[in-house]
Amino acid sequence: MHDWQYSERARNLTSSAIREILKVTERPEVISFAGGLPSPATFPVAQMRAAAEHVLTESPQAALQYSPTEGFAPLREWIAKRYSRDGLTLVPENILITTGSQQGLDLIGKIFVDEGSRVLVEAPSYLGALQSFSLFAPAYVPVPTDDQGLLPEALTPEIVNGARFLYAMPNFQNPTGRRLSMARREALAAVAKRAGLAIIEDDPYGELDYEGQRLPSLMSLAPDHVLYMGSFSKVLAPGLRLGFIIGPQAVIAKLVQAKQAADLHTPGLTQRIVYEVVKDGFLDTHIPSIRKLYAAQAKAMLASLARHMPADATWTTPAGGMFIWLTLPAGIDTMQLLDKAIAQNVAFVPGAPFYVGTPQSNTLRLSFVTVPPEKIEAGVARLGALVAEALTRRAA
Repeated sequence: MHDWQYSERARNLTSSAIREILKVTERPEVISFAGGLPSPATFPVAQMRAAAEHVLTESPQAALQYSPTEGFAPLREWIAKRYSRDGLTLVPENILITTGSQQGLDLIGKIFVDEGSRVLVEAPSYLGALQSFSLFAPAYVPVPTDDQGLLPEALTPEIVNGARFLYAMPNFQNPTGRRLSMARREALAAVAKRAGLAIIEDDPYGELDYEGQRLPSLMSLAPDHVLYMGSFSKVLAPGLRLGFIIGPQAVIAKLVQAKQAADLHTPGLTQRIVYEVVKDGFLDTHIPSIRKLYAAQAKAMLASLARHMPADATWTTPAGGMFIWLTLPAGIDTMQLLDKAIAQNVAFVPGAPFYVGTPQSNTLRLSFVTVPPEKIEAGVARLGALVAEALTRRAA
C-alpha cells in the first residue's frame, strides 16, 4: 500500500467530539440532547418545493450555471436591506454568501491567521470554530465569561495587543445559551474602537429570542471593527448550507479571493430558491413559530432539571436559542459520565472540548429542540439519577 505523506496540518486534524457522539445517537432508542440540530418540524418544506419549482421553471439555465463568487445579487441585496438597522447602512458589496457558516469560519481563518497568531475566544467557545481555526495553528487566548457571557473588562491591553481577532457569539451562545447584555455589547464595542480590535460576531441564533426582544449587533455598534456571520440554517434549514458574512468592503474583497480558491461560489440554485422563499417577508411569520416551539421545549427541560438534578448543580436559563449549559458539582467528570449515560440510552456533549485553556470538566451541553417534552423528562430523569450516583460514589 502506498505510504501517503500527509501535511503537518493534516496530521494534526482531529474529529469533532460532537460528530463522534452523534454516531451513537443514530440509534432510535437513544434520547439525544447532544446535537445542535434545529427541529425538522420547523423546515418549510412546502415553500421550498414551490420555490424550487418556480426557479427551475422561470430561470433554469441561469440557476444551473456557474454564478459569481460574491453570491446571487438579489439575495445579497435582500440581506443588505434586512441588516441595515440600528443606524447601520449596508450595500450588497458588504455581503459575501458562503456555503454555510462553517465555510465562513474557514475563510476567516485563511485570511487572518498565521501559525502562532493570537486569537481570542470565549471560555467556553463554539467547538466548530475552534476546530476550523485550529487548522491554521493559532495561539488561542481564552477570555473569561460568567453567567452573562463574555467579560469585556478582561480584554486588557496585554491580551488585546497583537490579537488578530476576538471570536464571539453574543446571542444565545453555543454551548452556554447565554446572551450578552446591552451594557456589555457597548463595552466590547468601546474596546474594539479604542484598541483597534477586530471582532468576529457569529450570530446563527440571534433571531431565535423567545420574546422577540432583539438587541443591537456588535456590527452596528462598531462597524469598522466587526465581521458579522449569519446563517439560514436555523431559520430555514441546515441542509441548504447557506450562510453569509457582512463586513467592510475591503475585507469582503479579500474573503472573496479566498472563496474563489475554495469552491468558486456557493450553489446558485440554492441561493435562488432561498431568495424566492424569503423575498416577500416569509421569515417575519415563520420565525415566530420557531421561537414558540423552542421556548416550550426550553421550558420543559428547565422544569425537568429542577425536578431531577441535585441542589448543587446549576444551569443557564436561556432567553433564546437551542442550548442549556449544565455545571455539576466539582469532581464529576462529564466525559466519564457520558459513557454511563449512553449505556442508559441518553446522550449529551461534555463541556471539556469547548475550552482552549484549562477545561471545566464538570460541565456539559444540553440541546432540547429536537426532543419532545415526554422524552426530555425521561432523559433528564436518567441523567439526574446518574449524577446522584456519581455524587454518592464520590462521598463514599
